[in-house]
Parts: sequence; structure tokens; C-alpha cells
Amino acid sequence: MISGQRRFRRSRLAALGLASCIVALGVAPFTAGAGIPILNDVPTLAPVVDKVVQGVVNIAVSGSVEVQNPLMSDPFFRQFFRLPNQPLRRQVQAAGSGVIVDADKGYILTNNHVVAVGQEQTIEVTLKDKRHFKAKLVGRDPETDIAVLKIDGDNLTAVEFADSDRVRVGDYTLAIGNPFGLGQTVTSGIVSALGRSGLGIEGYEDFIQTDASINPGNSGGALVDLHGQLIGINTAILGPSGGNVGIGFAVPANIARQIMIDLIKNGEVKRGQIGIRTQDLTPDIASNLGLEKSDGALIAQVAANSAAANAGLQAGDLIVGVDGQPVHNVADFHRRIDFAHVGDVLKLSVLREGKPETVKVTIESTRPSQRQSRQWN
Repeated sequence: MISGQRRFRRSRLAALGLASCIVALGVAPFTAGAGIPILNDVPTLAPVVDKVVQGVVNIAVSGSVEVQNPLMSDPFFRQFFRLPNQPLRRQVQAAGSGVIVDADKGYILTNNHVVAVGQEQTIEVTLKDKRHFKAKLVGRDPETDIAVLKIDGDNLTAVEFADSDRVRVGDYTLAIGNPFGLGQTVTSGIVSALGRSGLGIEGYEDFIQTDASINPGNSGGALVDLHGQLIGINTAILGPSGGNVGIGFAVPANIARQIMIDLIKNGEVKRGQIGIRTQDLTPDIASNLGLEKSDGALIAQVAANSAAANAGLQAGDLIVGVDGQPVHNVADFHRRIDFAHVGDVLKLSVLREGKPETVKVTIESTRPSQRQSRQWN
């Protein structure tokens, strides 16, 4: 619970839709790189929607869970009421949305929490044209709340990936999903913020924030730009009762794509680390270190005999770049490490006592003692 009435809600059914109204003022005709399309002298998003809707699907999941009533575990109670010895189970169901991202192979991106429904799961996918398919779960990653499904079908339509690193605050967006089981629904809004983290929603957080209306059933749906390209997978909201208050979150498309590649290849995401603890560089710490800016990830601890120690990294070093890309904070650095593969060599740009240095470090397997901790990278 946040501030009494505000709380995060990411039910098995929740996700994004965008509720703001786009007001067109002096919009030019729609061309590549332009704004809202013009049709019969009227601004409309219909051409973008037509391009995308066939690639967004409805997902229905059924499974079973063991009954948790403690009386069911009492042998005397079970014998007295002549209950069977095997564990009692009940059926559970969930609904959500998904995005076809590979039409030839039938791969679909969705949220992990949409498909994490008990055991003995059955997953059914319904397309815009009303065709139904049984889906196979390729793999899922609870850390990022991403899962990959596969269906076998002809004439599928995929949604193209955008480069989500190029998304800017203020960009117009469309969200497409299946809220409340009503069927495919399109809503609109803008990007409200980027790189949101520290929300306690997922283990790994680097969300696109949008003023989207988030409602049950939209989880796993598409957040697209005005070119009809995928910029995010709708995931969560901040609201008092699970309804829209204009603060919603999507997993960036670049992250979702990398997770998908790992899940298809390995069935799981194999994360590595270099063996350091980091913290954000606050203005006070930056001042004490004699730095003018407070960007970067400050090394607080280096594990003995780790890849970081072998590379010569030290506590107090400030990481400001990875492979030529700037590091603004710890969440930014987490992303660079988490999506590198074991054996990859990263070139870190470091400030040590105010002097720039370059350190090459090799990603190593996560140590068992540190595997459940998000404090180590």
C-alpha cells in the first residue's frame, strides 16, 4: 500500500490501455516520420490500428492448484469424511493478451503472470479473425515478467519491433489488448516517463511509463508507436483499486526481444554477473567525490576472486559507461549486465578518483550464494 490509498496492482489479468484523447492541431498528412494520419481531412489513427490489430491476440489459460485448506492435511479429518488420499485440486483460469512477433514460426510475446496459472496448463490463443489455437509455452522469465508462446498456424500477422531505446517522453502511443474479456480494444496516450524502477513490481525493472488506462485482460498486450511498431509489452499499473489513474507500465520492446531470444534458445534466461554491489550516485556523494554530475553506478563492494576483482575494479570506482553507452544510474547498469551472456567481454568506462579509465571485464556465471539477490551484479 502506498500513501494509504495508492497501491500497485498487477493481477493475472491486468495490463495497459491508453485513455487520453489525441487532439490534432495543424497536423500534416501522414508520412514516414510524421504524426497522426489524415484521412478525408480528418485526423485518425485507423491506418495504424489496421496495421497492428491482426498481430494482437487474446489468451485464455486454465490450470489447477492444490487446495490449501489445512484441514485437508489432517489424516483424521480426511478419514472421518472419507476424503481421497490424493491432494485435492481446483481449477483456476486467467485471461490476458499477447503479441505475435514472428509470423513464420508463430512466436507470441506475453506476460509471465498471464501464463503462470497452476499446473497442467491449457493455453488457448484467439486471433482477431476468430481462429483458435492451442499454444505451447516456450519459456517464461519471472524477473522481467515476460513469457513466450508458440502456435502453429498459417497466414499469421506479426507486429514489428521498434527500437525502444529511441522512445522519448511525449511520444504518442496506442495500446491494444483484451480488457475485461470484451474483445480486442484500442486505446491511446503518450509516454509519460522512461526507465522507471524501484517499484517493487518485478525483480528487474526498467519500465516505460504511460498515461495508459490499465484494465484486467490487457496484460501482455501491445504498446505501439504511430508507425505501428512495438515499443513495449503492457504489464502493470499504479492505482487505488486496479483501475486506470493514468500511471501504467510496459516492459520495453528491446528487453522483451532479448528475453525472447534467450527463452527460445535455452528455455530459460541464464543471467551472469561480474561480482560487484553498486549504488546510485546521489548529489551528496557526487559532491564528496568532487564530481560535477551525479550520473553513474558507484561500486560499493567487489566480491573476492570475482571477474570484477580479476579485472581490477575497486570499491569507490564510478561506472559511467558500458561498451560506449552511457550509464546514468544503477538500473541502467543492471540492464547492461543482465542482458549480457556468460563469457561476453564488456568494456567499462570508469572514473577512479576523478580520472577516467577503461576496464575490460568478462561476464561470469552467477554464484549460487548470490543468485537470489538483486544487489549483486
